Amino acid sequence: MADSAGIQQGSPAIGAAGLVPAAPGAGGTEGSGAAGGSARIAVKKAQLRSSPRPKKLEKLGVYSSCKAEGACKCNGWKSQNPPPTPPRTDQQSSAVNLQEPCRSCSHTLGDHVTHLENVSEEEMNRLLGIVLDVEYLYTCVHKEEDADTKQVYFSLFKLLRKSILQMGKPMLEAQESPPFEKPSIEQGVNNFVQYKFSHLPSKERQTIMELAKMFLNQINYWQLETPSQRRQRVPNDDAAGYKANYTRWLCYCNVPQFCDSLPRYETTQIFGRTLLRSVFTVMRKQLLEQARQEKDKLPPEKRTLILTHFPKFLSMLEEEVYSHSSPIWSQDFLAGASGGQIPIHTVISAPPVARPLYYSTSPVSIDPSTCGSVSPARKTASVLEPNPVGEKRKPSEPLPHEENKRPRVVGDIPMDLINEVMATITDPAAIPETSLLSAHSARDEAARLEERRGVIEFHVIGNSLNQKPNKRILMWLVGLQNVFSHQLPRMPKEYITRLVFDPKHKTLSLIKDGRVIGGICFRMFPSQGFTEIVFCAVTSNEQVKGYGTHLMNHLKEYHIKHEILNFLTYADEYAIGYFKKQGFSKDIKVPKAKYVGYIKDYEGATLMGCELNPSIPYTEFSVIIKKQKEIIKKLIERKQAQIRKVYPGLSCFKEGVRQIPIESIPGIRETGWKPVGKGKELKDPDQLYSTLKTILQHVKSHQNAWPFMEPVKKTEAPGYYQVIRFPMERRETTGK
Repeated sequence: MADSAGIQQGSPAIGAAGLVPAAPGAGGTEGSGAAGGSARIAVKKAQLRSSPRPKKLEKLGVYSSCKAEGACKCNGWKSQNPPPTPPRTDQQSSAVNLQEPCRSCSHTLGDHVTHLENVSEEEMNRLLGIVLDVEYLYTCVHKEEDADTKQVYFSLFKLLRKSILQMGKPMLEAQESPPFEKPSIEQGVNNFVQYKFSHLPSKERQTIMELAKMFLNQINYWQLETPSQRRQRVPNDDAAGYKANYTRWLCYCNVPQFCDSLPRYETTQIFGRTLLRSVFTVMRKQLLEQARQEKDKLPPEKRTLILTHFPKFLSMLEEEVYSHSSPIWSQDFLAGASGGQIPIHTVISAPPVARPLYYSTSPVSIDPSTCGSVSPARKTASVLEPNPVGEKRKPSEPLPHEENKRPRVVGDIPMDLINEVMATITDPAAIPETSLLSAHSARDEAARLEERRGVIEFHVIGNSLNQKPNKRILMWLVGLQNVFSHQLPRMPKEYITRLVFDPKHKTLSLIKDGRVIGGICFRMFPSQGFTEIVFCAVTSNEQVKGYGTHLMNHLKEYHIKHEILNFLTYADEYAIGYFKKQGFSKDIKVPKAKYVGYIKDYEGATLMGCELNPSIPYTEFSVIIKKQKEIIKKLIERKQAQIRKVYPGLSCFKEGVRQIPIESIPGIRETGWKPVGKGKELKDPDQLYSTLKTILQHVKSHQNAWPFMEPVKKTEAPGYYQVIRFPMERRETTGK
């Protein structure tokens, strides 16, 4: 093998070439890779099987014990004149002589192959395939440096060698046979798609299925790191459990890719969550990093799918992989409430062959303008795009007759026009990309884009007294304690430590480059219907980047999933502004009897509350608002284009006319103006004048009206009229 002890745990390349991990023994040469290695072996097997029968007997004789009388113990014929190593391509193949003696026992080649005289060509070709697999494994054993991998190769080598001697089929002897865990990874991902995305329209669901197929394909051709490499990277992990799974993976998944005489299984079909947990974090990080590095090589139609939607898909899946209470790993996940099985077909299955990361089974249209990140904890959130404007989130699309029942409102915009405008604003070529420095960009836009690219991650973590501490989580908790201590200097460090590590408290942590840069520590009171936010901070050098807003939005999504719709917190004078921006106010909606005695009271702080709306996807909220504004803007532009016509001014007033009907003004009807209905009473002009005059007098007498009483004087503000060319001056009205 190509020194796998020195090969990092890698992923299939995702560029246009679509490479896959190096195969054992490929040595990184001759187009190394799973496809290249197995293809070369297949060519050699085809050449050998097409050879004349005497040549086949000579090849099998090398691995056949001597059958001569006298109980000869020779276990394989050896030529007196062995071919050069490596064999010369220009050398003519010599005729096979069955009477040629063995260099070891002196018996003839015929004495070693007497048991093959009546064997069919099909059986002989099968044995020849095993022979080439034995030679391949022999090379792997000598090249491999990792002790665990070398031992597995040697065991498989002996198994195949024994199969040739006994003319049997190689059968792996193990205490357990596949599958090793239920549900399998493939079934778990199927359940994940059903659990999170069954409410989506068929087009979006098809895209999710494509992402899931890509993910399963990566696992099936992923090179696991050796147990020794993993011990160095994760010293406190279950080394024995990982080694057992690594051995199974080599025997049943990896080696059979190249040695087809061994039964082969897909990794995703025989392994479950245990193996997935051991590879997911590293695999996700390397896949996203490689995608960013090779984004220019990706086909344009796949760039959005991989760079935008795939990271969000992985984030949501990661939440379920490491959650102790995720339902997708339950074997009765598809059981209905009545105990019966839901009649549902498998959503996805892993592709049977290696493909690049952008593997697709059908052309799917993606909305490239969709930005933002969906909380991994949100069951009903869509990865693809926010809800259509004006509609509430529903578990499924409304039926046609339900849509028709919706009453029409006078002035409603036709759906055809809405769809046409939507197509315009979602076309990346039609609208320029908004700069993050733009005054119109949302506070959390930069943070959302970073999460989409995999730069930052969000995890809800907490200490536990019932389970073995996870080193990564403990390191993050220590990092959170440091962040809170530095950013909240007036809070005792011992107090912060006690709450952060208290099992009753959880913390939504913000991770960047593997380290904690911020978080929100909170305690949930499900029976009381609220959560107390205890600490909230982002490290000073990472502030003013929208992280605080995005943190709070993720926390809101997390609580909506857990059906807790109220936040309470005591904010000091420096934090009140932040909480107001996040929707908090001093008007507490939770009854006082619900929280008195439950939350901590802080001297000099203000109690603030926030009521959550379960119909709002908070991490996508600013994106939805932005899209709504774009729709309104486009509709206004279209209307203006229709009515943009300049009419001559009205001349009737010069002729002494005091008033005219509004509908007689040229172009007024084209703007959409409609006359007042017959049933409505018209306003008396004298009464309207009296009312407006009273309002004007009140405005002028207001104590803050003095700056607007007289026009700006040039002597007081030089250059004012160069900037304000058409000022609105105060005009005294003395008549009707």
